[in-house]
Amino acid sequence: MRGGMRNPMPEQPADIRNKNFEEVALGYDMDTAVDEAQRCLNCPKPRCVEGCPVNVEIPAFIQALAQSRMDDAIAILKRKNSLPAVCGRVCPQENQCESKCVLGIKGESVAIGRLERFVADYAREQGIDVTQADTAPAKGKKVAIVGSGPSGLTAAGDLAKMGYDVTMYEALHAPGGVLMYGIPQFRLPKEIVKHEIDALKDLGVKILPNAVIGRTFTIRELMEEEGFSAVYVGTGAGLPHFMHIDGENLNGVYSANEFLTRVNLMRAYQFPNVATPVYVGKKVAVVGAGNVAMDAARTAKRLGAEQVYIVYRRSEDEMPARKEEIGHAKEEGIELRLLNNPTRILGNEKGWVSGMECVKMELGEPDSSGRRSPVEIKGSEYILDVDMVVMAIGQGPNPLLKQTTPELETNKRGNIVANEEGATSIPGVFAGGDIVTGAATVISAMGAGKKAALAIDEYLSKI
Repeated sequence: MRGGMRNPMPEQPADIRNKNFEEVALGYDMDTAVDEAQRCLNCPKPRCVEGCPVNVEIPAFIQALAQSRMDDAIAILKRKNSLPAVCGRVCPQENQCESKCVLGIKGESVAIGRLERFVADYAREQGIDVTQADTAPAKGKKVAIVGSGPSGLTAAGDLAKMGYDVTMYEALHAPGGVLMYGIPQFRLPKEIVKHEIDALKDLGVKILPNAVIGRTFTIRELMEEEGFSAVYVGTGAGLPHFMHIDGENLNGVYSANEFLTRVNLMRAYQFPNVATPVYVGKKVAVVGAGNVAMDAARTAKRLGAEQVYIVYRRSEDEMPARKEEIGHAKEEGIELRLLNNPTRILGNEKGWVSGMECVKMELGEPDSSGRRSPVEIKGSEYILDVDMVVMAIGQGPNPLLKQTTPELETNKRGNIVANEEGATSIPGVFAGGDIVTGAATVISAMGAGKKAALAIDEYLSKI
């Protein structure tokens, strides 16, 4: 079958899943996956590949799946993408590969992300391992990777395959970066991340958790005392932004980073069996409308909040979150309070959140980003009855590296300045992902890690 409707993704029912942390999307079975793969036209000039930040050979892996050649399918996928089970779940395929699919012009594009997830899951469940196949002989040079998120994991894997001795430093107690602390279990099960990290260890990558570069070691110390010939910085954007309104320091106000880290990495959702407590109010406001805001709102609902609001100053059309995540949130009972902007958070005499004052907005002319600017409606203030607030309005770079490595050039936002290949102002120091671009997608960070690995290899071949 070519063309036709795409196969729907089986899901847990909304009124059941909003009370558990099991994965929402259940994945295709073999028959459905093969049927979906057979929709692919196998275009001679595949535009979907151009839409992928790491240029996965999409038609080739889909054709292998369509013919049930599963070993070939995973081998083709892994040639370009070291984390396919992750990307199949969290990539915004609808804005990337699938947006370029020819079938999408008149109908529905091939479900590339769902097929990527299926192939990766099948390979994991069947024990098909292709990571060792193309590893080069040892080169006798050491490379340090700072940060073990998607960018660092990708660079580490590629460099290890090239024959370098790779050590990865992670500030937190478990590797994986945002894949572990940021994205909830119901969107990305942690055992999948751990499986991908185990594959890196099998390649010989050494991972040192609880190591804060800038404290445990500086970048200079890594190069001058620890014997690393090159360093890749992929520390991400872990510093939350706040609105700087009254009441943000009250008890019951979280940054999305803290809330999600407690729940995901420190497994507060299993309290009291796990020793991490997490306060969850009965009525929760999440400020912001990106994927992080959706994750925080859906997590609060699962932890027992009776009412959860997404408070956003623009309309639904401007919400930056994936349409699928917004749809899932609404199905799960999350209420969108659109065209509303918080002006202050109110507290009781004990210092806990007792409400949030909002002002209603209307959309004016488009701003520089092309989104219509929200304008306050004078005199429309009202109090939203909440006892917990989560700020999910973005995040930026942690300033620690800059403070301890002043010669590392950064821009006015604190992001590291790096060229297309990831080279920074310090010879031998490369950087990529959110620490360079600001908060972006998992796959774009992986693309930066891939480019930097090639640039590091070229740099080290000359010294």
